[in-house]
Amino acid sequence: MTSARSDARTDRRSDVPTELPGTVGELRASGHVYRGIKDELRNNLLTALRADTNPWDGIQGFDDTVVPQLERALLAGHDVVLLGERGQGKTRLIRTIVGLLDEWTPVIDGAELGEHPYHPITPASIRRAQELGDDLPVAWKHREERYSEKLATPDTSVGDLVGDVDPVKVAQGRSLGDPETIHFGLIPRAHRGIVAVNELPDLAERIQVAMLNVMEERDIQVRGYTLRLPLDVLLLASANPEDYTNRGRIITPLKDRFGAEIRTHYPLDLEDEVAVIEQEADVVASVPQYLTEVLARFTRELRESPAVDQRSGVSARFAIAAQETIAAAALHRAAVGGEELSVARPVDLLTVPDVLRGKVEFEAGEEGREIATLVHLLRRATAATIGEYLLGVDLGPLVEAIEAGGPIVTGDDVTAAALLANLPEVPVLAEVYRRLEAESPGERAAAAEFALEGLYLARRIGKESDDEGQTVYGG
Repeated sequence: MTSARSDARTDRRSDVPTELPGTVGELRASGHVYRGIKDELRNNLLTALRADTNPWDGIQGFDDTVVPQLERALLAGHDVVLLGERGQGKTRLIRTIVGLLDEWTPVIDGAELGEHPYHPITPASIRRAQELGDDLPVAWKHREERYSEKLATPDTSVGDLVGDVDPVKVAQGRSLGDPETIHFGLIPRAHRGIVAVNELPDLAERIQVAMLNVMEERDIQVRGYTLRLPLDVLLLASANPEDYTNRGRIITPLKDRFGAEIRTHYPLDLEDEVAVIEQEADVVASVPQYLTEVLARFTRELRESPAVDQRSGVSARFAIAAQETIAAAALHRAAVGGEELSVARPVDLLTVPDVLRGKVEFEAGEEGREIATLVHLLRRATAATIGEYLLGVDLGPLVEAIEAGGPIVTGDDVTAAALLANLPEVPVLAEVYRRLEAESPGERAAAAEFALEGLYLARRIGKESDDEGQTVYGG
């Protein structure tokens, strides 16, 4: 778990409503009814569906494909494995399921596992429940505390996931046959909650074997000692299909124990691709909508290019990082040039191939041509976006003005004011500004540069770039 999530959990403990019952006797008197984790998720999902509310906040592009399959899996009470290439939002989707849990749920106060007061499962809790009766103390867990996540790594042990004998407890005088000598792992500690294992095939096969009984028979087997625990967990996992042959695989018996196997995908529509970028990117400057669309189209071009290793995929993180990169370039320009507002411009797109080439896996025969391929596909994406936004705008007067008046200089450190001062006064630029909703000087400079780039890609004007970051558009 991240430190931010841990801090949130700490804060939740102090947010527990004071009117909630504090003992099991008070809990029974309140009319509380026990529900298993899968019944809880099923009922809350049905409530959301009947109320026509969307429980999948922030999930883009899965409405007609992945989400219906996941909803049916949850209604069926199935453990789920999500299969998909990197950066398709598998972990994001898994974490969203937490929102379907009850906001607060009762647990036995002080118990090692999150046991329901009506259903203690460990020997210690069963003994306390018998001794204290209605006075058994009750604590309350927030839904965020009922989610556990583990990134599968080769060094993950059986003890991490299932449990191990605690030598300290043995040293205190307990025998090895005493179930209270067991230190529980991640999955038992997720009792009455959700446990997610990311990149499941990365687990060694012997570790996967240790999960078999936990998933099906709900046994905890530690060093030859079996402890029957009626664990109540929803197990979710993510995997890259290529992992079955590259780094590892999900062993067949474990794969068989997952009730549902759901394939994810990259956004099918350009609008969804743009929505993901705008939702996830943490930008430090203003990025015009049309530049975001260029990056979305660029990412989609990469996913279709034969030069790119499509088995690895092109993550949505590529487009997100690209958006953040061009925003950073704009902020740098504003700082150097003394501008108050920083707005990304088409010239900033040129930073993307150099900075993000390592996020794309190319085919073996493309060695040495990576940058050229990225630049070519970026130009195609830019041309397609320009055609979408400036279709029907006659830029001929701008071409004539450039040929008559001289070149226009832009670049990494050329401010918006300097670029606008260098532009010819032609009425067509007003139409460009209107089409691109450019109002501030920075937005107008970006729009004008967008039109200039369109003329260059249409081979109506020339363009030269130097090593110092300057770009000159000329006749």
